[in-house]
Amino acid sequence: MAIATTSSTTSPQSAEAHGEHHGGTWALTIGAIGVVYGDIGTSPLYAFREAVHVVVPEGQLPTLSDVQGILSLIVWAIMIVVTAKYVGILLRLDNRGEGGTLALMALARSVIYRNTIGFLFLGMAGTALFFGDSIITPAISVLSAVEGMQVVAPHFDAYILPITIGIILGLFMFQSHGTAKVSALFGPVTTTWFGVLGISGIHHIMDNPQVLWALSPTHAVTFLAGHLGIAMATLGAVFLSVTGAEALYADLGHFGRKPIQLAWFWYILPCLILNYMGQGAMVLTDHTTMDNPFFKLVSEHWQIPLVLIATCATIIASQAVITGAFSLTRQAVNLGLLPRMVIKHTSDKHSGQIYLPQVNYTLMIGVIVLVMLFKSSTNLAATYGISVTGAMVVDAIMSFFVLWQIREWSLPLTIGVVGPFLIVDTVFLTCNLSKLASGGWVPLSIAATLMVIMTTWIQGTFIVTSRARKRDLKLDKFIKEYKERYPDIQRVKGSAFFFALDPSHTPSSLTQNVRHNKVLHEKNIILSVKIEPFPYVEPEARALITHLNDDFTVIVLRFGFKDDPDVQQELMRLLRDKESGVDFDWEHASLFISRRALRSHPKYGLPLWQDVLYIWLSKHASEPTDFYKLPVGRVIEIGRQVII
Repeated sequence: MAIATTSSTTSPQSAEAHGEHHGGTWALTIGAIGVVYGDIGTSPLYAFREAVHVVVPEGQLPTLSDVQGILSLIVWAIMIVVTAKYVGILLRLDNRGEGGTLALMALARSVIYRNTIGFLFLGMAGTALFFGDSIITPAISVLSAVEGMQVVAPHFDAYILPITIGIILGLFMFQSHGTAKVSALFGPVTTTWFGVLGISGIHHIMDNPQVLWALSPTHAVTFLAGHLGIAMATLGAVFLSVTGAEALYADLGHFGRKPIQLAWFWYILPCLILNYMGQGAMVLTDHTTMDNPFFKLVSEHWQIPLVLIATCATIIASQAVITGAFSLTRQAVNLGLLPRMVIKHTSDKHSGQIYLPQVNYTLMIGVIVLVMLFKSSTNLAATYGISVTGAMVVDAIMSFFVLWQIREWSLPLTIGVVGPFLIVDTVFLTCNLSKLASGGWVPLSIAATLMVIMTTWIQGTFIVTSRARKRDLKLDKFIKEYKERYPDIQRVKGSAFFFALDPSHTPSSLTQNVRHNKVLHEKNIILSVKIEPFPYVEPEARALITHLNDDFTVIVLRFGFKDDPDVQQELMRLLRDKESGVDFDWEHASLFISRRALRSHPKYGLPLWQDVLYIWLSKHASEPTDFYKLPVGRVIEIGRQVII
């Protein structure tokens, strides 16, 4: 048996090797401001307002200690969760240049073989919680911006919901056209937005400079000690100031660590702190501004422009979450957590700019339902937080094992660094769970539904694959015996590709073709696609080629979980590469794919309801021809029934 194999290892690499990083550091920094910080940049619209409403009963006036306590909690939540945890630690835990929950999960599972199911569960939980956030963020962000018109025109109430729904519809309907053109505006618009935050805040700090004492953490501790009865509710509202922090890590591969850190320390953090301090000082000076302190930071002449730029900022923040959901879904599909979906590329230059119709319309319906159900950003605030805090807890747990096992930190050091973050995240999660009855059930319901779907898909796929493997012959045995088994077989000219989940076993399409059609091509290639637990595989290392004999060759194409599995493109590249050792007539080749007709059985496999769900998911999965970008006219599907 002669074997010719391309390079089977993939050197560690950053996303820069794949064309994600373009331009200089400062250009990337401006881009990071537009994409990475869009979500956290809209928090000043409602975070301080909601915290004040929790602390100060209706009809009463806020005291200096109340405002200083709230501001101190906000400042130190930002410093601990965003600055220390995400910007300081997690941005350094990249999976070959990529960040995010699934990248962290894949990194942990690749080296920690015990408890691998536990890490899979954590990755699934983080993914499910992110989708909950993807539905809530556009709803609360856009709604809170449009509500700013109430400050300008008190009788505007009747138009808030229709305008909000109109903006949301336009946002989601635009997704199919791609974001290549408008994304160039994200950086400048969001940079302007943060400038407005800082300027409007600093303008009011001198109204009551004593708010600056809130920079001391002692005010946060004193406040909590003196308000034990409402401490959990207050922390739940304060957490709204750090929603969007997880985007720092998820977008690591697009911009790199340094630009994200530069943007945070030199621009985003100061602007946020100044705005919150300004809101606090203004509320102490003019108690009538408590109902909507953000929009009352500016005079009446500037309120309409502020509403307009706030609306733009919330649309950008929503866009970042939507595109993040598209990217995360593709990763989940490639890792086998979800069924195949239609993935359309909206840019010829950037492979990361994709559009998933199924995900887009699911999110759109979910966002509109939330807006119609809760009707105001204050009501929606109760739904916000659980999904984000849950995802942060997941990140903290997995980062602990990565630092300990992969980065080889000592156990005491790892506990000392990650332990406090995990405690803070858990406290915030507990506080947000107190809002379960008033709206916190929404993200949990979304996450639970997605967890059921992912669990069912993984279990069902495992059962179906295991049973198919038991029925399929070992490939080496088939090659030795097929002439004796089928003595009347006819050989025809040309090449045939047979797709196989496991390249060591004979694809059912091959055995069915030989058994029923009595035909075997001159050249037969067993083709398998494998998704690796890292983001990218370099093109020259993607193909593993094994020449079994003159008639049979095995090709395993390896892709990273963020790669686009374009099988036709890779096969054409191999054909052009003279050193690959492969030779086939691609233009006239036949491609055979096994089609499984699933049948439920009450005595085998999953419970009946999961059988029904898995079969439904399989029927609505994207066709492999589309997913792997195969030439439609030359694909032949051969099916058989499989009991799940």
